[in-house]
Amino acid sequence: MNEQSKFEVEQVDSVSAPPKARVGDEIAPAEPVRETFERKRDYLDGFLAQKPQPLSGGEPGGALYEAIIDALKEIYDPEIPVNIYDLGLIYGVEVTGDGHASVTMTLTTPHCPVAESMPAEVELRVGSVPGVGHAEVSLVWDPPWDPQKMSDEAKLELGML
Repeated sequence: MNEQSKFEVEQVDSVSAPPKARVGDEIAPAEPVRETFERKRDYLDGFLAQKPQPLSGGEPGGALYEAIIDALKEIYDPEIPVNIYDLGLIYGVEVTGDGHASVTMTLTTPHCPVAESMPAEVELRVGSVPGVGHAEVSLVWDPPWDPQKMSDEAKLELGML
């Protein structure tokens, strides 16, 4: 073994702590530290003070939108004892600011016995909701309806859960 690679071992009881480095010990700061590191104005103050924007009524959660959904839940498929909304036949509801309601829906099959009367009933019921000036129903077949579109309540009602 080489003389240069020997290690000396010394046993000690304690070691004094090294001196702590302090900013400004050697150079006096131009300004007191408190002034330069003041907490900045919280950028969330203005955001947190804002009140939520009131719903116009036509978006989900709005009074008019929810009234239309309630009206759709009163319409039942004649062959299945579940309302058309929970059955998953309603694909979309849009309400404009002037009270124009547009409903996109489908039926369980194109050969459904109520294929001619159901869209008209939906249009009549949605048009009778207070606040709706004009109702329009679009019957679509794409995407096709399947039982997975039903709500859990409807599946439970039909014994599918």
